[in-house]
Order: sequence, then structure tokens, then C-alpha cells
Amino acid sequence: MEKKQDPTAQQRLTARLQPVLLRRTKDAVAKDLPPKTELINAVELDKAQADLYETIRATVDKRVREAIADQGIEKSQLIVLDALLKLRQVCCHPSLLKTESAKKVETSAKTEYLMDEMLPELIEEGRRILIFSQFTSMLDILERMLKERGIRYVKLTGSTEDRMKPVEQFQNGDMPVFLISLKAGGVGITLTAADTVIHYDPWWNPAIEAQATDRAYRIGQKKPVFVHKLICQGTIEERIVEMQRRKSALINGLLTGNTDASRLTQDDVRELLAPL
Repeated sequence: MEKKQDPTAQQRLTARLQPVLLRRTKDAVAKDLPPKTELINAVELDKAQADLYETIRATVDKRVREAIADQGIEKSQLIVLDALLKLRQVCCHPSLLKTESAKKVETSAKTEYLMDEMLPELIEEGRRILIFSQFTSMLDILERMLKERGIRYVKLTGSTEDRMKPVEQFQNGDMPVFLISLKAGGVGITLTAADTVIHYDPWWNPAIEAQATDRAYRIGQKKPVFVHKLICQGTIEERIVEMQRRKSALINGLLTGNTDASRLTQDDVRELLAPL
């Protein structure tokens, strides 16, 4: 089904699964969980970062259009994904993009919002905070800025050898902030000491984000949990969030037998690469 994008085969599989598929949601299993609130924190790019974003967007948009015209959408996947990656990196922090033009833009509106507005307020309120990012290099930048501000933290990435040490330090209340790479923190750890989850950059698959959030929002959690997504206004990030919403409907539809196969279409690409 995935390779051939065969909706008929998917419908047959769904029909066979439905009589034996038992879907138990967290609401049904963990009825005593406190509420979870999801919030979108929209951040406006400053002029320098917006100009860089538009320059990169125009360049990759031209390259993607030419590739699709020459070899079709299916054979252009690597070029498309590379283009989307560059735009996501600009939104996170220009220094993630190793180009001469990006080196001239030293600040990130989203990083400054997180470090100078959001975190000080949350820490003053006594919040215990998980910060997820797909980019370990972004976590390195945040780590440096936390050190500069004297904010205590622990960090977990795929290269962390002793995974339990930072988990125990956070769970014991020693550190208010936990930096975690999205995939390293996606499974196998419990962080119910946290009451705030921040997704620094949105990820395509909403199930992976939900799995990361559930490190805090699971059985044993006694406090209400607030989940923040930091999104740069008018950029690819805003469009990813909208695509996530549609994907969530598709995933839910698969479980209930009401969906067709999904894939990244040419219209999706145009939407993601639209100008500011």
C-alpha cells in the first residue's frame, strides 16, 4: 500500500481489521488524568530573518519546480525534502543553515521569544519544562543560551550514554528544564515531574509529537499539562501544523475505516513553499 499507494488494498485491509481491532484511547484507560491544554505560540520573524527566509524560499521553490517538471513528484522527493528542511532550519535559527547569507543573520525571533519571554515566566511560576526539537544542533544553541542565563537544565539526545541520569535529575526536581531530541525522547522514559511541554519545531508526524508529549502526560501525572508549539507566522511551520491537522484526521480515519491512502502531492509542495 505504501509503495504503490493502492487505496483499494488499504480499504480491504481496513475491512478485515475492523472486526478484531480494539482501539483504547488514553481517556478510556487513564480516566483520572488531569487536563491537557495545547497552545500555539505564534512568533513573528524580524526583518532580517524574514528576508533570509524569503531568499531561501524563492531559491528552493525554483529548484523544486524544475525538478518536478523534469522528473515528476515521485522522483523529486529528496529535492523536495531538502528544500523543506532548509526552510525549517531558517525558522528555528539561521545558524543551522550553513550558508554565507545565513551567517549574516545572528539572531532568531523564536529563540529570543523562548529564552527572553517564555522561559523566565514559566520558571518564575515554578513550572517543570520539557523542550523538544528534532535538531540536536538547535538543542546545542539552546544549551549555550541556558548556560549564559544561569538556568539549570539537563539534556538527552541520541548520543547520551547514560539516559537515566538526566531523567532522574529532572524527576527528582534538581533541574527545571529538560532539553530532549524528539526521537531520543519519544519512547521508553517517564517524565511526570513535567507540567509544561514545548515543541520548539513542528514535526510532520503528529503521532511522534504526541508520543513525545506523553512522556509527561501519562499515568502518574497529577498536575494539568500545558503543551506549547512555537510557530513562526506565515512560514512553512504554520503550514506543517495545518498538514498535521489533516494527517491526524487521516490516521483517525484509518483506525475507524474512513480514509484513503495519503501522500505528499504537488499541491502540498506548493502550499508548503508559498511565500510569506
